Amino acid sequence: MYQLFPITTIDQFPFLIEKEKHLVGLNVTHPYKESILPYLHRLTKEAQSIGAVNTIGIKREGDHIEMIGHNTDCEGFGILLDQLGKPLPERALVLGTGGAAKAVVHALHQRGVKVAQVSRDAQRGDYTYESLSPSVIENHLMIVNATPVGMGVESQSCVPLPYSSISRQHILIDLIYNPEVTVFLQKGAKQGAKTYNGKTMLMEQAEASWRFWQDIP
Repeated sequence: MYQLFPITTIDQFPFLIEKEKHLVGLNVTHPYKESILPYLHRLTKEAQSIGAVNTIGIKREGDHIEMIGHNTDCEGFGILLDQLGKPLPERALVLGTGGAAKAVVHALHQRGVKVAQVSRDAQRGDYTYESLSPSVIENHLMIVNATPVGMGVESQSCVPLPYSSISRQHILIDLIYNPEVTVFLQKGAKQGAKTYNGKTMLMEQAEASWRFWQDIP
């Protein structure tokens, strides 16, 4: 069975593990992909490199429990990149600096793409949204939205970019899959850009999580 186990703050996590003794694994969603790290006993090499976890394996032997953090977002996003069917741009702009963004950056670096990140906090990214100029957009032919803007209650919103600088040479990827076409993707498509949502990443990271839980290479 695969069920939801909502918590309102990360410090509720130990109580969840204590209560749900049948759990053998978990997926971790926004906003806990980084704050979960101190609660885990060890990390896989991928999770260590990325600095974020979206998958946990739980091994129990009597009263002893070991929780292993892993990241399958990177694999899921990497498969999406590999399915684009063309050489990737030399430079990509990643919107956001959270756990999902870290997995995206890792996958892009693995494929030799130079990455600049955009954050609301000038200390965390290479650019703030206010500092993005038309030339920055023109020099980064892939733009990835790794923020929650455009999802749920913000479904009518989009990250602030100089969208008029997007061209037919651009590739826009939104990790959001509901709605299928976010305002971010709509604005990119209007400029002639190729657009992709996060559904492929969602499915592929889920498959990778299942393999991790089952110890399947």
